[in-house]
Amino acid sequence: MKIAFIVQRYGEEVMGGSELHCRQIAERLAEAGHRCAVFTTTAKSYITWKNEYDEGKSELNGVLVRRFSVDRERDMEAFNRYSDWIFHNPHQPEDEIDWLEKQGPVCPSLVQALSREESDFDVLVFFTYLYYTTYWGLKNVKGKRVLVPTAHDEPPLHLDLMKEVFSRPLAFMFNTTAEKEMLSRLFSFEGKYQEVVGVGVDIPRLDSPLFFREKYGIFSPFVLYAGRIEPGKGCRELLEYFERYVQRRRDLLLVLIGKKLMDLPDHPQIRYLGFVPSEDKSEAMAEALVTVHPSHFESLCMAALESLSVKTPILVQESTLPLKQHILSGKCGLYYSGSEDFTAALDLFQKDPKMRENMGKNGMDYVEKEYSWPVVLDKYEKLFSFLMQQEKSYYR
Repeated sequence: MKIAFIVQRYGEEVMGGSELHCRQIAERLAEAGHRCAVFTTTAKSYITWKNEYDEGKSELNGVLVRRFSVDRERDMEAFNRYSDWIFHNPHQPEDEIDWLEKQGPVCPSLVQALSREESDFDVLVFFTYLYYTTYWGLKNVKGKRVLVPTAHDEPPLHLDLMKEVFSRPLAFMFNTTAEKEMLSRLFSFEGKYQEVVGVGVDIPRLDSPLFFREKYGIFSPFVLYAGRIEPGKGCRELLEYFERYVQRRRDLLLVLIGKKLMDLPDHPQIRYLGFVPSEDKSEAMAEALVTVHPSHFESLCMAALESLSVKTPILVQESTLPLKQHILSGKCGLYYSGSEDFTAALDLFQKDPKMRENMGKNGMDYVEKEYSWPVVLDKYEKLFSFLMQQEKSYYR
């Protein structure tokens, strides 16, 4: 089967959640024998949409990558001002189109190429509902359209133009039941194919001695955060809560790994390691007391699933329903809704190692049952079979 994926950014250096999600699905389906191509932009940064990759065709891990130049970079300050206005004031439909243009990435050549070549593909899979490439791509094609929304409850979902985004696909692949239920309160999916699938997780086998602590000189118990380090991911709040915690409990470190997009405090119990190799990240997760996921806006959170895959429980925001659902469904961690809850949870993880061990085992079982690659790929194969059957019925 020939499958086209449409996503705003793509590449080994691109570590955003929906973009990495798309790449992992495309590469796994290519390994399974499908012919996969990605329609994307030449941008690396979602903040600027600056053209950094070469335009044209290339191949990455068995997937054909088609890159198209972005017409203009994003002015994030101007975009944020416009967003604040449009989310809180009466406005016209054309204002929402202006918002979409400011959101970007403005890439009409991608949309035009997709419209010309859609008949070359059996299925068109759009990743994330939010961007110019998804809105205009869905609007300009007629083929078997699938949307992986990767949505959380945020102001853009309530713009009127999103009704059009969610009316166009024939099928939806949700990350969690919580995401599906949230979106079902806003949009109608009657008559559409729907599945909760998410993304697969490779279960590391860490049977040999672990060298993470020796390599990075970390010998105290530690809490781990892995991901983009920015206020939008809840990191400022995390740092405030942790600094408050260690004023009275000085036996714990906070270790952060990933891209740093904000200043960090100069504190002896906060360690920033930057990017680390994937095997080091797996070992860090396995050695951590708990991994913390402070974002208020997630549709899945791959880092949480990776932590559970190495038997380390997770600590998440209560208000982030997909993450809370992992906790409740998997019995694999705790959630918090403020500094006092955060403190109580860390105390409990430290004082009750048996509880922590049981949660870790539950978490690994949960990931193997719901988010292992065979489970995920089987759900995509069922999607493709359904769409092909629909086509046969149409032409009878």
